[in-house]
Amino acid sequence: MVSISETRQVGPTGLDLPVFGFGSAHIGELYAPVAEADSRATLQAAWDGGVRYYDTAPWYGRGLAEHRLGGFLRTRPRDEFLVTTKVGRTLHRPADPRSFDRSPWIGGLNFEVRFDYSRDGIMRSYEQALQRLALDTVDALIIHDLDAGFHGEGETYLGHRRDLAESGIKALEELKKTGDIKAFGMGINTNEAFETVAPEVDIDFLLVAMPYTLADQASLDRGMADCVRRGVSVIIGAPFASGILVTGAGEKATYAYGAAPTDVQDKVRGIGKVARAHGVALPAAALQFPLAHPAVVSIIPGAAHPDQIRQNLGHVATPIPTAFWSDLKAQGLLAEHAPTPDNG
Repeated sequence: MVSISETRQVGPTGLDLPVFGFGSAHIGELYAPVAEADSRATLQAAWDGGVRYYDTAPWYGRGLAEHRLGGFLRTRPRDEFLVTTKVGRTLHRPADPRSFDRSPWIGGLNFEVRFDYSRDGIMRSYEQALQRLALDTVDALIIHDLDAGFHGEGETYLGHRRDLAESGIKALEELKKTGDIKAFGMGINTNEAFETVAPEVDIDFLLVAMPYTLADQASLDRGMADCVRRGVSVIIGAPFASGILVTGAGEKATYAYGAAPTDVQDKVRGIGKVARAHGVALPAAALQFPLAHPAVVSIIPGAAHPDQIRQNLGHVATPIPTAFWSDLKAQGLLAEHAPTPDNG
């Protein structure tokens, strides 16, 4: 059971984040088009429910999520909310807008993406984001998608990593020093990036999209343990593991932004069986589990409809019996030494 009014400090910074925030990828139209009215109503439901931390990125809908989020937040008092966005991509007019392919976004906007992790690229990404958000400040910036899944294993990938280490990180340090931002971090999607890329630069926090969820704790003694040692905070960006921890196992279940593999389906099926035995909603367990880890400061599930916001808010406030977590561990469905809400 979690109170969304609780805040936790991000590393050794002046930034305190609410434990529950809003992830905006869905209103960038990742899985389906989202009507403007539904996007606005979703953001309104989050605000009305007490949500005051919002995360976005230039990549989400190729600028659409930032536009929608900023259009909503700019009418609210700036000192009443926190917003984070991401750097490493800049957006540009495509050569032929009529034939431009927006994939993997189902909807979104017609803007071409260019990766640039250099000082100039990060500053340009930051300035573009402010304009799309219609805000003159953001609270933190996040280095986005610097992993082999986006760049391959070749020289391009290594070049981006060098650009960040040699000049890009200096831009973030300058913005923090001047007070433009309160903190900066890195978003990662894989254990490989967790363990090899993230430690290459000094950061305040990591936004972890997949490697630590109720379905997978492989990073517990590796990346997550390293964060505790380094004093690096963690924001969990995909507490539902991109879908399966809401829907449960089944033919249409998704995991890591694709079809859920058999082993993951089997594990989630087992977790679901234990949840039903204890009268626990699977999404409630998925949301509350990562917040027990000492490095985790916030979770930011996405939503594309007001009902999803209301459901998520209900799930984080639902008591879960200690015996549920114990049974998961006894059946090998949860790492034995994983922190759980009953034991911190």
